[in-house]
Amino acid sequence: MVPVDEAIKLVLENTPKPKMIRVPVGGNLVGCVLAEDVQADEPVPAFRASIVDGYAIIVDENHGSKGVFPVVSISHARAGDIPALKVGQITRITTGAPLPPNAISVVMLEDTAVGKETEGGQEEEEVEILTDEVTIGEHVREVGSDVKAGETILRRGEEITAIGGELGLLASVGKKEVAVYRKPVVGVLSTGDEIVLHDRPGSLRLGEVRDTNRPAIMAAVQGWGFETVDLGIASDKQSSLEETLRDAVRTVQVIITTGGVSMGCLDLLKPTIERSLGGTIHFGRVSMKPGKPTTFATLPFKNNTGDEETRLIFSLPGNPASAIVTSHLFALPSLQYACGISPVGLTTVVVTLEHEVRLDPQRPEYHRVIVTAGKDGMLCASSTGGQRSSRVGSLKSSNALLCLPAKEGVLLKGDRVEALLMGKLLGV
Repeated sequence: MVPVDEAIKLVLENTPKPKMIRVPVGGNLVGCVLAEDVQADEPVPAFRASIVDGYAIIVDENHGSKGVFPVVSISHARAGDIPALKVGQITRITTGAPLPPNAISVVMLEDTAVGKETEGGQEEEEVEILTDEVTIGEHVREVGSDVKAGETILRRGEEITAIGGELGLLASVGKKEVAVYRKPVVGVLSTGDEIVLHDRPGSLRLGEVRDTNRPAIMAAVQGWGFETVDLGIASDKQSSLEETLRDAVRTVQVIITTGGVSMGCLDLLKPTIERSLGGTIHFGRVSMKPGKPTTFATLPFKNNTGDEETRLIFSLPGNPASAIVTSHLFALPSLQYACGISPVGLTTVVVTLEHEVRLDPQRPEYHRVIVTAGKDGMLCASSTGGQRSSRVGSLKSSNALLCLPAKEGVLLKGDRVEALLMGKLLGV
């Protein structure tokens, strides 16, 4: 058996390097990593704009701001031409609107008083400016003051997040497309004659098991931000398994299977990968609990243009808790590496145990827990209950895995332990 750290190292060493593609700027970029630096093609703002509601004026060492001035035009935050301002004139202006040509500064409404209104009282005709302390460029956003033309606004390796800041920045400078690393497409397959569709009507016959793993793992992979393909259920016949895998490698770059990797006579996945498909198994047993039978393999593949590529296969145990835990530990970092995310893998935090936890003397264990953040910022972990590998309920509400060492004894309530975050932190 290989240690978990060595298994992860083998996975990353055999994961293909990220490939660059160009993608239109839009919501589909969320989760993508930039493959090139991005420069602004135009400045932001592209025109001199007012920061406040008020009046645009000409003010310099020869022209003060205090006095009564005629209002010769109005500038709203919309496209259109504005007449040039002359000395002794002012323009009514709204926040975000362009300054008229020749205007130097903007006086806030609070520093003015209406002197005379137009006939009908709809607009001000003259306005008194009450302050003589307006400075040059006051309340004005100059051209390029936020982003200069040619400035690097995003760097290679930065991720486009769902928070919106990166997309907003790209949109603000008019970027139509950017270079990102391609995300692998992931196929998910269940194996075994005993597996039936989870939503098949009627009661189960003796020996039948509803397909838990495929919908659960597809949901996890989609939550990580990757497209999935449902590969269905393959029976315990080598011909069925081989045909399914041969078809899958034409459309997906990564295959996650569950079942068929233990030591039984019907566990056909390993011989199918090696003998029938010419693949290489890099490891087939991992020193961990749950998930000991986890297998990782690569398959050679020639694409439509004749170029050699590599397909990855993560063959995970059939027990649901084992399958979901190992998908997070091994498949996730590979997918992240393939699309340029760094660092890869689950985030490690230190948590305080809310109860004692018994250790396994033989293998390190990944114990499913619920981690909550207290008002004092302390992270606390409580077990989800029984940790049997077949018990999918041990993952209900779980957002982390306790990293328990292989040793005799127990960890006590209040002990500090490392944990791997699978989901968002919960508050108390």
